[in-house]
Amino acid sequence: MNVKSLKLSYAIPVLMSFFVMSFCDLVGIGVDRIKLEFNLSNTLSQLIPSVVFVWFFILSVPVGVLQDRLGKRNVLNLGMVITAIGLLLPFFFYSYLSVLIGFALLGIGNTIVQVSANPLLVDVVPSGKASSFLSFSQFIKALGSMVAPFVAVWFASRFGDWKLMFLAFGVVSVIAVFWLGLVRIEETKSTEKRATMTSSFKLLGNGYIVLMVLGIFFVVGIDVGINAISGQFLINKFNAVQEFAEKGRSVYFFGKMLGTFVGALMLTLLPSRKFLFGTSILGLLAILAITFAPTALSAMIIIFIIGLGIANVFPLIFSITVEKYPLRSNEISGLMIMAVSGGALIPPVIGFLTDSIGIVAGMYVLIVCAVYIVFASRLNPKVNS
Repeated sequence: MNVKSLKLSYAIPVLMSFFVMSFCDLVGIGVDRIKLEFNLSNTLSQLIPSVVFVWFFILSVPVGVLQDRLGKRNVLNLGMVITAIGLLLPFFFYSYLSVLIGFALLGIGNTIVQVSANPLLVDVVPSGKASSFLSFSQFIKALGSMVAPFVAVWFASRFGDWKLMFLAFGVVSVIAVFWLGLVRIEETKSTEKRATMTSSFKLLGNGYIVLMVLGIFFVVGIDVGINAISGQFLINKFNAVQEFAEKGRSVYFFGKMLGTFVGALMLTLLPSRKFLFGTSILGLLAILAITFAPTALSAMIIIFIIGLGIANVFPLIFSITVEKYPLRSNEISGLMIMAVSGGALIPPVIGFLTDSIGIVAGMYVLIVCAVYIVFASRLNPKVNS
């Protein structure tokens, strides 16, 4: 679709899907509340983010193939419908099992939404504006992630039931489905052979691509890990009250939101590779610092800095790798979306170490992830193919 002028009637409902995309981050609130209400161990509670993010590994490339047949808008709406079901299920039928099933559906829906939303947004905005709108879409996603903890606290204090959050965001998802369904978008059709599971996995023979895919794996592990453990860290180490601890996630996502905005400006002045190294160092130092934080307030400030530090790591690794291997962009995209499954595997390791040794030991997992990202930021292949 060659759009010459911006039509807000097309762009706004597509941008709305990025707000729905942020609902995946409700998992962090769920970990704290459900752990308390069902008296779960850290190991069991960290299964919740696992059932969300494992689907990125399983479904990302197959969804891309399905999208080629059904169209981006139809597949995006399918993802938001599944997201709505995943949110409404634990509201109407609340048990540990229904929570796991609901969050699994949330992960499936979110995987589909992430695969479809970005290319559909490119189809509805002028080609010269695509990059700015993609950056703005990440701002919308971060905004949704930031406000969710406040919504949960408000429902808990006003109505005595934090689970109303599921109902509210489920309804928003349904509205987004109907809104996008009313828009008739002329989509760009690919004339090239699409990526397949086979062609994607063949790229794992390229050492540089493997190492950069692992960078995505670990940065998502940090992102989900901070989301899932920050509340417990503030509670266990500083005896912070529940409401204060949950606000740590909003502070983190505010840091990410601001970091995305600042990063977009700085990248007009700095090379991507140098900026990736600098922001990776900032993230590592901040994660190290939080283990020595003397007060809950200082820890909260450091959580904000962690958000600033890792905000741009994902898009930078993605863009740098695709720029090095532009002819393999479809396969690289599939592998990197599958690497979001780091959000499924890192939190259980954190939970296990927290149960076995202590909350600070769980944070060491995030330090290891951050060290790897600094290492990946220094990689520079000699050959561009």
